[in-house]
Order: sequence, then structure tokens, then C-alpha cells
Amino acid sequence: MIVVEEPVVGDVPRRRRLAGQLYVQVLVAIAAGILIGHFWPDVGAALKPLGDAFIKLVKMIIAPVIFLTIVTGIAGMKELGVVGRVALKAFAYFLTFSTLALIVGLIIANVVQPGAGMNIDPATLEGGKVAEYAQKAHEQSLTGFLLHIIPDTFLGALAGGEILQVLFVAILFGISLTMLGGRAQPVVDLLETVAHAVFRLVGILMRAAPIGAFGAMAFTIGKYGLASLANLILLVATFYLTSILFVLVVLGAVAWYNGFSILRLIAYLKAELLLVLGTSSSESALPALIQKMEVAGCPKAVVGLVVPTGYSFNLDGTNIYMTLAALFIAQATGIQLSLQEQLLLLAVAMLSSKGAAGVTGSGFITLAATLSVVPSVPVAGMALILGVDRFMSECRSLTNFIGNAVATIVVSRWEGGLDKAALDAALDGRPRED
Repeated sequence: MIVVEEPVVGDVPRRRRLAGQLYVQVLVAIAAGILIGHFWPDVGAALKPLGDAFIKLVKMIIAPVIFLTIVTGIAGMKELGVVGRVALKAFAYFLTFSTLALIVGLIIANVVQPGAGMNIDPATLEGGKVAEYAQKAHEQSLTGFLLHIIPDTFLGALAGGEILQVLFVAILFGISLTMLGGRAQPVVDLLETVAHAVFRLVGILMRAAPIGAFGAMAFTIGKYGLASLANLILLVATFYLTSILFVLVVLGAVAWYNGFSILRLIAYLKAELLLVLGTSSSESALPALIQKMEVAGCPKAVVGLVVPTGYSFNLDGTNIYMTLAALFIAQATGIQLSLQEQLLLLAVAMLSSKGAAGVTGSGFITLAATLSVVPSVPVAGMALILGVDRFMSECRSLTNFIGNAVATIVVSRWEGGLDKAALDAALDGRPRED
């Protein structure tokens, strides 16, 4: 008798290998969450703690991952001038593409006119739910934002988990180790050993990713429902299509110019992107992004500086959302903005997006901060999009995540430290040939 065996890869059946892949597990979990949330909404809404618990697990480890990556990376540079050069190139990239994202959102909103014809009287809008976000936006002044970067204590930055505070402390500590030279080597060796242990812990925590994605997606659909998109489907569709075009055309052109494919990069990061989609939080995949960028040939020091700072300053998806949503509110309430008012809106959005960096719900908060400075558009108009903001946050997070991955590779290439062979091997899904 002839027995047809399942195709194998190594000693493991192919189907079993596929089922063991994190991205497959997360994809199945997202689909299951959508079904539960749609058919049993009460059950779906009750599963919110699963998503919350997973995000808390990841946030627990983000501070040590950033601290160890940056400190060991800077200490390995040996020259302080290199640190400043990398930071300067990173911020030049961030400023350029953040501004471009704002302009793209502005242009698309003027072309598509997603809010036109709604003819809503701003006086009839319920602003109570928006007040909380407006208050948070008011608290995020530029001066307050800069002072908030400085933690009360050295260990307080790590304990609090604020990304910018951890970044600030880690850069200072890494610079101090560099200045010590050879005397600091025992400390650097110890920190590198601890870093290996922490990343092993990250691998353990990622095993819970499907559970977190399942709970978060079940809650979203169970709480808001698929039908809640109907009245604002044009805005949501416009935002998604604009973000997709920005990634494929703008970031795709940047990737092509720098010698890699945006589609292959997306495929390389598919597990992390599905995790971001399921949890609506790009922070949930931050530790994994750091690991994958290093595997893809980016120097540890560049990864350590660009990825964490990009999470606060390179928010392509959030910037597209801000100008698009602001003009949607203006159009919906029958307000015609002049070119000068739109340029003012763009300038304020650029500043306010930095002022609310790292704040929970930052997309909605930065929009409130922007509208509070531009008197032509009523802040109460945000109530129009409050119901669908949760759906758009997923797209914001995905676009931000891809933008930071591209930025890391580009800055690594500018710095002359990109290992092209490692990058090609990683994007092709094959082990690197040394």
C-alpha cells in the first residue's frame, strides 16, 4: 500500500509549521474575535480584559527594552559625534515625512470632500464626551511637554514607562558610558547579557499575542458593531485609502530609492502588523520591531535611537488623520476654510502632534489641541467622529508602524551601517548566508 505523507519541511509537517507561525495565530484570533463580537456582542464586549491584559504585558517590558537597546547601542558607537549625527538625520527624516503626511491629508480632504452636504449645526452637537479630550489637549502645552520629558528620578523613568523619559535617561547614560571608554566595558557586557534575557522574555510574552488580539477585536466589534460605520463610511474609507496610498506610493518610493521593496518589508513584518491591527496599538509590537530591524541588518545604535523616537515624532498615520478629520468637521458643519486658514491648521497640527506624543489616545487628543487653536473649526465637532475613531485608530497605528520601519532602514543606510545582505535575506525570508 502506498501512503501519501504530508509534505514536510525538515522534520515538521508543513501545515503544523504554518499553524505555529505567530501571524497565522493572530489572524485566526482576529477573525474569531470579529465573529464573536458580531454574533454575540455582549460576550465580545466582556472580552475587553484579554486585550487590555496583553497590552499591559507588553508595556511592562517596553521600558527595559528601549533602555537596554539604546544604552548598549550608544556605548558601542565609541564616538559621541556619531550619536549626534544619527539623531540629526533621524529628526530630519521625521520632520520631512510628518509634514508630507499632513499635506497629503489636507489635499485628499479638499478633493474628496467627505463631510460635504451633512449641513450640521455646531450648536446642536453634544460636546460632553469631547470635553475630556479637549482638557488633555489643553494640558499638553509645548513647555509642559518638554518638561515632562525629564523624569523626577533616574529609576522613575523606567518605573513610569514613559517612552520619551526612558529615551532621555538612556541617551544620557549611554553617552556617559561612551565617555568612560574601556573602564565601562564590564557594565556594557552586563547590560548586553541582561538585554538577551529581556528579549527572551519578549519572545515568551508574544506567545500570548493571539489571545490579546482576540479579546481586543471581539470588544471593538461587540461594543461598536459593524453597522456603526455606516453613517461615516466615506470618512473611514477615505482615511484608509489615503493611508494605503501613502504607504505604497510615498513610502514605497522612499524604499525603492533606498534599495528595498515596501511590499517585501510589509510581508517581513506581517506578524507584527496583524498584532497592531488586532490591538489597535503600535506599542504592542515595539519590542518585536526592534528585534526584526536588527535582524534585517540595521545597526543596534540606529535602531535604538530611531524606533523609540519615531514612536513619538514620526506619526505618519496620525498626521494624515489630523488634517483629514479637521477638514471633515469643517465641511460637515458648513465652514469654508480659506487657504491661509488651512495652512495655519497644518502648522498647528505639526506642533500639537509633538506636544501630545506618547499620550494615550494621542490621535484624538492632538486633533482637539489643533482645533482649539484654530477658532474657525468648532472643537465640539469632534463628537461627529468620536464613534468611529476607534476604527480609524487601527489604520493610524499600522501606518505609523510601517513608517517607523522604513525610517529605521533609511537612516541606517544614510549612516552607512546598513548590512544589505542581511536586509535582503530577511526580506526574502531566508537565513543569511555569511
